[in-house]
Order: sequence, then structure tokens, then C-alpha cells
Amino acid sequence: MKVDYIVVGLGLAGLAFIEQLEKHHKSYKVFEDDSQNSSSVAGGTYNPVILKRFTPVWNGHEQLEFAMPFYKELSDKLQAEFDTKFTTKKVFNSVGDENNWFTALDKPMLSNYMKPEIFKKKIPGVIGDFGFGELIGTGRIDTKKLISEYRSLLIEQDSLTKERFDYHDLKISEHKVQYKELEASKVVFCEGFGLKANPFFNYLPLNGTKGEIITIHAPELKIDFLLKSAVFVLPLGNDYYKVGATFNWTDKTLQLTDKGKKELVDKLNKTISVAYTIVEQTAGIRPTVKDRRPLVGVHSEYPQLSVLNGLGTRGVMIAPTIAKNLFNHLEFGEELDREIDIKRFD
Repeated sequence: MKVDYIVVGLGLAGLAFIEQLEKHHKSYKVFEDDSQNSSSVAGGTYNPVILKRFTPVWNGHEQLEFAMPFYKELSDKLQAEFDTKFTTKKVFNSVGDENNWFTALDKPMLSNYMKPEIFKKKIPGVIGDFGFGELIGTGRIDTKKLISEYRSLLIEQDSLTKERFDYHDLKISEHKVQYKELEASKVVFCEGFGLKANPFFNYLPLNGTKGEIITIHAPELKIDFLLKSAVFVLPLGNDYYKVGATFNWTDKTLQLTDKGKKELVDKLNKTISVAYTIVEQTAGIRPTVKDRRPLVGVHSEYPQLSVLNGLGTRGVMIAPTIAKNLFNHLEFGEELDREIDIKRFD
């Protein structure tokens, strides 16, 4: 069987690249073994402002302008809604936070999202003695639902093979690759933290950061916005909220930990003042990179092999843009953005 592309991995990166293949009528086969789940367990929020420092996310505005129509097209294609828009309220911990907010408003891009007033009114159930800053143009993509629906479509099309990709069975020749019964022009690896086991790209500095999230039921917490304090509190509807997230740079397992739960509970108790029950705890390994830029590009020795990885904590925003850049690079010779090109590590 001949295809144009083999895609390894079906997280946000793989899904976004497959959409480029679909738009350009390229044939493909996807391999997914469900070993990496960071896209599915993530909060899925999009926000072009780093609230810790009130600075812009790298290319955040441009990424959102491309991503929002991308997800709208997916909703139309799959006949399901994935995008929930809401405002984000940042809890101020001091007068200094308020001053920094107004300073940041002078930056042109940030002023598109940051409201120019401080909200002093108390929010029932929320701890915040110094007021709140509010962001517009933010929201959440239900990544778990999106990937599940997309996987079902690929299965229906017989485009998905649910098995671990065996690198030893990949035979590379001058203009093509052979993988078992498949012949393809190119392979794109979108494996998340699984890239560490990839003999072709495991030299890349993919760190991997474990994150744990809890889901709570809090009937008295009636908020319809994303609350950002020591943790984020993300409304899911029907009084359920996601709360996260931890950052662990040493534990590379998906095991749920009491330590992670305790950290989230301790921080949550400093964020809200109402009763709640924990109904779920999840964990994932974020594919993070030391310079906080994605890993995108072509293998130096085998041009048939490419990588699309390292989306970090903002995969919802980044994936559509970099997937298009890689596809255009492979098919039309478009230059890769230098900040994401893996050649920076040669």
C-alpha cells in the first residue's frame, strides 16, 4: 500500500498536521498507541498573555488569529462544538500587581486583551483582597473531545492503526520509506514525550514536564470565567471545574501522586473559600523544550523524516500554525520559522 505520508502520534500536533494533508488531498496513515496523553488531559485553554509577568506569549496574537478559524472548521467538519469562549480573571496579590497591569496595558498587543480597569468587587467564593484584572478573547478547546471525535473519523476512514510504531521496521531509501506493508514519501513524528524513545530525533532537548490536574465539584462556586491565582480554576459546566496544574521536572511517569494532589489542594484552598469534592485526578507529560519553542524540522541525514513536537503548555494555540509551516516547508519549500527549526540544536 502506498501513501504520501505516515504520521506517528495523534495529539494536537498530529491532528493539526493531518488537517494540512486533508486540505491538500494527500494520502496518509496514522499510527497511535495512546501512550502519550498530554493533549487529552490538558486544560486546553488559549490566552496570549503570560499572567505571571503580564507579558505577551510568543507569537500569541498571530497564533490565535490562525487557530480560531482552524477549530471552527473542525467543529463544522465533525459536527461537534469544541470551543468555549470566556473571560479570564487574574487574582491580584498586591498593589504591585495592579501597577504592573497598568504598565502592561501600554504594550500594543496586550491592550487588545487586557481590560483597562481593575475589578474591585468581591466575587462570592473567591479569595481576592486586591481585586482582579480581566482578559477578553480567551477560552478553552475541549481537547479530549476533539481528539476522540477525530480518532473516530480516522477509524471510520481506515486511516488509523492503533499500535506502537516500531522504528526498527522502518526502511529508508533515497526517495521513500518502507514500513511493513506501507510505502510512503515521508514520515512525520508527532509523538509528544514519546520522542525520547525515537532513535532518529531523541538527541533533541525535549525535557518533558509532568503535570497533574484535579477535577472538583463545587456547587457554591458560581463562576463562568477562568480564574487564575496560585492555580487555574476552569469551569466545565454543571458546577464542575478543572484545577491545575503541577509542574514536576523529574517524574516522567503517568502515575497519580498524593504529593501532586496535596499541592493542588493547598493552592486551591488559598484561591476559593467554598466547599468542594475531588471527583477526578489526571496526569500527563507535557513535551517541553528548554528554550520554550517547538521542535519542528527535517532530519539532517534522512530528509524523508520530520518532527513536529515540543508544544509545551500552549499546544492549542501553537499547533495549527506550526503544522502549516512544516507542511509548506516539506511540500513547497517554505522556510521554517528559525525559532522553531530543529537546526538551532545542530
